[in-house]
Amino acid sequence: MVALTLKTSLAAQPDFLNLPWSTPLEGWPDELAVRLPRGRHRHIVRFIDQNGRFFAFKEIKPELAHKEFELLEYLKDEGLPVVDLVGVADSRVGDDGTELDAILITEHLRYSLPYLHLFAGPGNDGLHTKLVDALAVLLCRIHLVGFFWGDCSLGNALFRRDAGALVAYLVDTETGALEDRLTDGQREHDLDIAVENIAGGLYELESLGKLPKGLDPIDVVDSLVARYRELWNELTRTDELNGDELYRITERLERLNDLGFDTAEMEIRQRNDGTRRVRFRPAIVEEGHHRRELQRLTGIEAEENQARRLLRAVHGYGAWLAAEPDAPELPEAMLAYRWLTERYQPTVAAIPPAMKSRLSEPEFYVQVIEHLWYLSEAAGRDIGLVNGTQIYIDQVLAQLPDEAIVLETD
Repeated sequence: MVALTLKTSLAAQPDFLNLPWSTPLEGWPDELAVRLPRGRHRHIVRFIDQNGRFFAFKEIKPELAHKEFELLEYLKDEGLPVVDLVGVADSRVGDDGTELDAILITEHLRYSLPYLHLFAGPGNDGLHTKLVDALAVLLCRIHLVGFFWGDCSLGNALFRRDAGALVAYLVDTETGALEDRLTDGQREHDLDIAVENIAGGLYELESLGKLPKGLDPIDVVDSLVARYRELWNELTRTDELNGDELYRITERLERLNDLGFDTAEMEIRQRNDGTRRVRFRPAIVEEGHHRRELQRLTGIEAEENQARRLLRAVHGYGAWLAAEPDAPELPEAMLAYRWLTERYQPTVAAIPPAMKSRLSEPEFYVQVIEHLWYLSEAAGRDIGLVNGTQIYIDQVLAQLPDEAIVLETD
């Protein structure tokens, strides 16, 4: 009998009990699974369609499956961008009595894209810069919590659109290890592995004609290293301040907020040698400053750059309301509610049902208001949100592919 350990309620996934657990994953019927091309994974990985929801099943040794389960669970609890964990199926035995490997189950991230899909689309100039920035941020974030990835590559991450940028999600933690704190040597080793793997992925893209002409993969990975070190320095360095320079602490915290990070704890020490020197270092840094603020005000779940743009839209709407004669000053919560019900919800409700899987709702709204700005600038007048939304749907959204569920076989 198979032992099925699920992170989510079994009642939510009752069809899992009917899957052919006594058959090696590679032999599961094609009507159950979408077959992925071989050579992309060390192990057999198949996507199972359960009522329109896709789950990734990876066949792997039981000890590795449980290790990866625990690492993913830890990273998820730390608020890091990883795939949604479902569970592990082990103690599997074949029909002939042979012991079978365990299966690690995760849910496919909606609107997440493999890098090959991104580069296969039109207009990929500058895409390498967005990939580098997304992976540098992801590496910094996992290193801050003491996680050594050991296999950072383009193929071991998925990417979500984020208001013109990308967010990298960690998919595979099989080679990972968790420490209380990574040494500089461990971080540099992880960075070296990333450089080698990402360069290999870029050379593959170059051979397929998917990289812009004249783009050198070595230059791209060099920029990854520079971006990582710049961000790591901003997140972790210790500042030596004079007693009359304490305003620089506020400036540092504001820079971290601009980068999308909050500081949960700070370490401030004053010298005991009679001087007015202070040592300041962010002790605990958490990414998601704007995302948390947007969710607090509106309940919308968005990526960081999307949240930054949406918060700007809320404040812009507040300024527009305040310009009305005798307009009362609205509390922040009331302003957010009015923007949500008068601007955001009617706009995303205008998406035709057949196009809802092309962009996430926050990304759609961000793209609409950016498109509206260009339309109004060209017309020399305010086009209006309703008109601008319909123009964006007709001219742009109608031409985009579905991205809610994109598998490598696509």
